[in-house]
Amino acid sequence: MEEVDVEPITTAIPGVNSYQKHLGFEWGPGDILVYETIYKASGAGNSGQECSPIHEVMKDEDIYSPNLRKLFNESHHIFVGLQRINEDQPSKNKKPQFVSISKNYRSVIRACMEELQQAAVCTQDAALVLQYSNQVSILLAIEMIWNLCEVLFIDAAPAGTLLLHLLDWVRLHKADVDEKAMEVLQSESPTEHPVYWDVVLSYVLQGRMDEARQVLVKQATLQPAARVMFKLMDNLLTKMPIYNPGGTQTLTEFDVKWRHWHEEVDRCIQDNSFASNPHLEVICKILVGDEDILLEHKELLSTWYHFLVSRLLFSHPTVKPTELHYYAQSSMDMFLDMRNAPEPLDSILLAAFEFDIHQVIKDCSIALNNWWFVAHLTDLLDHCKLLQSHNLHFGSNLREFLLLEYASGLFTHHSLWQLAVDYFDHCTEFGRVYLELQIERVPLDTERKALKVLRICEKRQMTEQVRSICKIMAKRALRNNRLGSALSWSIRAKDAAFATLISERFLQDYCTKGTFSDLDLIDNLGSSMLLSDRLTFLGKYREFHRLYGEKNFSQAAKLLLSLMTAKIAPRSFWMTLLTDALPLLEQKEVIFSADQTHELMFCLEELTSGTSLPNADRPKQDEDIEATKIELLRLALARNLAMAIVKEGTVDV
Repeated sequence: MEEVDVEPITTAIPGVNSYQKHLGFEWGPGDILVYETIYKASGAGNSGQECSPIHEVMKDEDIYSPNLRKLFNESHHIFVGLQRINEDQPSKNKKPQFVSISKNYRSVIRACMEELQQAAVCTQDAALVLQYSNQVSILLAIEMIWNLCEVLFIDAAPAGTLLLHLLDWVRLHKADVDEKAMEVLQSESPTEHPVYWDVVLSYVLQGRMDEARQVLVKQATLQPAARVMFKLMDNLLTKMPIYNPGGTQTLTEFDVKWRHWHEEVDRCIQDNSFASNPHLEVICKILVGDEDILLEHKELLSTWYHFLVSRLLFSHPTVKPTELHYYAQSSMDMFLDMRNAPEPLDSILLAAFEFDIHQVIKDCSIALNNWWFVAHLTDLLDHCKLLQSHNLHFGSNLREFLLLEYASGLFTHHSLWQLAVDYFDHCTEFGRVYLELQIERVPLDTERKALKVLRICEKRQMTEQVRSICKIMAKRALRNNRLGSALSWSIRAKDAAFATLISERFLQDYCTKGTFSDLDLIDNLGSSMLLSDRLTFLGKYREFHRLYGEKNFSQAAKLLLSLMTAKIAPRSFWMTLLTDALPLLEQKEVIFSADQTHELMFCLEELTSGTSLPNADRPKQDEDIEATKIELLRLALARNLAMAIVKEGTVDV
């Protein structure tokens, strides 16, 4: 978004009684200003415009949430680490690294959720509790989608292992069964608890047979007459085959073993082995994969994708990734009523099960309220070489487009903008252009912040931005009469004109106060003094004073004379230089040679020849002082010349 220098657009709203309303929009660098104007119709009292509030519509509001700061900071470190993975290594060999990075992203999301839940518990503000709850819900959905994408796309689990990962996915996001089980088992009479059988069924539906057996034992010990029946159920749950990807058993062997077990369960139903206990009969029908029974327990499954995984567990445990889309679509159709349209989350998960990566990214971009998720997920998928075939029509690929959008949002924040720099650095096509535009919008509130921005620009050889920052800071320092800081910034900007201006101010201050400020800076100008003639003079003139202070009169005299004869010194400063020469001329020992004294005389005559006429603008007192100085200088020069001639004549003899 860029500021535009035009009249804002107004949109008419139907008037109420004698009033007519309009909405105006003004685009800014990171948000939109929306305002309402109200006009009274003519004849309705005093016509004209009335005041109305201005509303700020932010592009990425979550970026300003203090509780999500950890998410942005931690994910930035993971992102930078991902970019450092060796590109030369084949993508297949890097899969464990990519899976580990994906898990790191998810752990950051979950840590952020826990902090938000804790914050919601601690606050008494109802509005904040609602805000935190909404953010937790969004992060929960994000983590669920990411986890599924990790299983299907990044880890790319094959048949057999695929179902195990899907079961872990469901268990992670349907964790309330453990809380219910704890409540049941800690009660005085667990078997009579209202949700006892719900807990058993929930464990079975999630494939957690050991936990289901442990809860069932409570019921079996209270019904000795039904011990055989419970023993049979315990045997079926124990014998249910679970595929072990690290074992010696092949997928085909597992499939044969699973079918034998499935036939055994089916025989129990045919033999009415559990007819006397409706609860055990329901469990047996679930084990055989009865879809009608599964659908009767929607409240325990709660979602169509839990239904999908349970359906696959008891009917198609060796499902292949290519077959998932069929089961996913049919499961959603069976689970959701015709009256209930799928939620955005349902559509996103269905697209993932259909292995439509780009649809997942598109739907998430629309449904979620910021670019964090799609930017980081797309970047990871791109490193896995899963987005190579998809380029955008306007140049940048999908990964870069989303990273640029996310980083641009970060740049609107007063501190997170520093994270955005690394994201721009890893967008090879348009990243530098975006960085150059965004870095100019960072407010340089303090010198410390300006130095941060400057280091970023210098590291990336952004010459124009470096010059612009230095000029801004130099002008600000000059306005505050901080000449040393202003000179330092102008030197960094390599701005000769501004360095000349500041050098003039230094010299003016010297003429007024008789001393230099910021001596450390002037003493250590080094080669920087060559930036401009006036700065060179300032540095050399300060060197003259240093030599004089060290009583190195001979070198001080040579330097003073060279400043005048080489025309480095401004003409307006000659009288000051000649005045500085007076103490050297009046030394007992001859400092200036005859030739040097002639040079000084010539400079004095050249200076005074243009000022012979009185200046009406100058006070009479100043003119008298100036005339006295000139007379003293002429007298001192004449005396020094005589002494120099005598000395040199004596040496020659």
